[in-house]
Amino acid sequence: MDDSIDCIKNLLSSMDDGRISVSPYDTAWITLIKDLKGLNIPQFSSSLEWISNNQLSDGFWGDEHFFLAYDRLLNTLACVVALRFWNVHVDKSKKGIRFIKENICKLGDSNIEHMTCGFELVFPTLLQRAKGLGITGIPYDTPVIQEICAIRDRKMERIPIKTMHKVPTSLLFSLEGMENLDWQKLLKLQAVDGSFLTSPSSTAFVFMQTKDEKCLEFIKNIVEKFNGGAPNAYPSDVFGRLWAVDRLQRLGISRFFELEIKDCLSYICSIWTDKGVFSGRGSEFCDIDDISMGFRLLRLQGYDVDPNVFRNFKNDNKFSCYGGQIVESPSAIYNLYRASQIRFPGEKILEEAEQFAYNLLQEKLESNQVLDEWFISKHFPDEIRIGLEMPWYSSLPRVLTRFYLKHYGAADDVWIGKVLYRMPEVNNDTYIELARLDYSRCQTQHQIDWLYMQEWYENCNIQEFEITRKDLLRAYFLASATIFEPERSKERTAWAKSNIISKMIKSFFHEETTTLDQKIALLTAVRNNITKSTKSEHGFLNNLLVTLKQLLHGFDKYTNYQLKKTVSLIGSD
Repeated sequence: MDDSIDCIKNLLSSMDDGRISVSPYDTAWITLIKDLKGLNIPQFSSSLEWISNNQLSDGFWGDEHFFLAYDRLLNTLACVVALRFWNVHVDKSKKGIRFIKENICKLGDSNIEHMTCGFELVFPTLLQRAKGLGITGIPYDTPVIQEICAIRDRKMERIPIKTMHKVPTSLLFSLEGMENLDWQKLLKLQAVDGSFLTSPSSTAFVFMQTKDEKCLEFIKNIVEKFNGGAPNAYPSDVFGRLWAVDRLQRLGISRFFELEIKDCLSYICSIWTDKGVFSGRGSEFCDIDDISMGFRLLRLQGYDVDPNVFRNFKNDNKFSCYGGQIVESPSAIYNLYRASQIRFPGEKILEEAEQFAYNLLQEKLESNQVLDEWFISKHFPDEIRIGLEMPWYSSLPRVLTRFYLKHYGAADDVWIGKVLYRMPEVNNDTYIELARLDYSRCQTQHQIDWLYMQEWYENCNIQEFEITRKDLLRAYFLASATIFEPERSKERTAWAKSNIISKMIKSFFHEETTTLDQKIALLTAVRNNITKSTKSEHGFLNNLLVTLKQLLHGFDKYTNYQLKKTVSLIGSD
């Protein structure tokens, strides 16, 4: 366990701007930038080299372990365009073209919910570039391509060009797929780091049109950091920190990383604005997914976070992840549901968010429409179902951990951006390995505690008070589901004993055969310091006094006083 803990600590403490896999698609767009001195060579030759070195055996570029037609076709077409643009590696481009030709029909069978971000904008644009380069062998005008263009047109109706020139919208992420743009107006929406909504491909396209120095600087930093490659979004500092903390907490291992988690949330708080946050810092555009996760984690940590930030995403009686979204993401709405439960009385916007999210998620479960726009995990429907059945206010930490150990896909889970991508700070096999080891270690101690509790039950003749072993098990289960750490065995068993003894006292006072003298004797013994007065001529009473004395003996003076006071109150009732 120590090695795993050290590994995760190093991962969290060196997160910087976030770790994220390279996107062949975004890398390909960067290769299209010509030499700034006018030579007929790419400005970023290392990016072209990255494309050449990362074609997979079947001729495609993209995620090697998960087949998604949108991902592989978009990546492959972009890389083929890049190779043909510079007229290099003809053999590799031919293999890529063959893959596109053989697989483009699969777009028609793919789930639209898993369409990569902006695919309906950028894929038709890439096809036009390919046709302009004279690339043959690609079916340019199939029915499935026509349907994708129709989806593009519907999206553009939701967010008119005039609107996207004025305020940050999700279209800034896919500018390379658009035409007739006013670049001077768009440059006013550029992020501080020079990017457009953290997208290297969008930023590369803007640079090709404007030669903006801030765009160039952003691209230079990306290429240098990723050794020629480029991710689909960068930085991912906010997303990485929030989801890493969430995963560690839900896996029940966050106590090993308290300092690192404190640093992560302190960082998030430092860049939180009245609009919220986005997956990467410095963006004026925000979405409900990142805000929901940030709001929940910050508020649970004691930060003062204004819930009115969610009003920006409410339209009529509905909440959306962002303006112009075609498919509502179950994962974003689920995070909204989780965040809405961390509320104080009178926070109406959170009450409305909870009701909306709960109803929408129930509808999606009932209709089996839980495929997500951002996230691919085979256990996600079960995760939602458990979340709705066990709201936060009535949940037990270790029970939730037990379920999440089944739901967390570790490195098998995939994220959807412009392409499929992976983030080691969020989905990591070391997380699940440590969580399973820790859960097993805790369970071993709990089983030892349970044997001890059963001996205590027999030795104290607790069954005489009509308290069953099932009652004992329930009391210990509640204790171990909350006070679960192995080193807190004494607290855990003391809580369970206190629960049982309170039942014994209630049984004693409510039993018809208990006389008034016996009741007075118990209260007198408690008030006169039970640790010195445990003898009684009544066996039933004496058994209760001895059991209570044993419990009080293990506590400090303050706790001892509070428990005796509680016993007196029970007697008074």
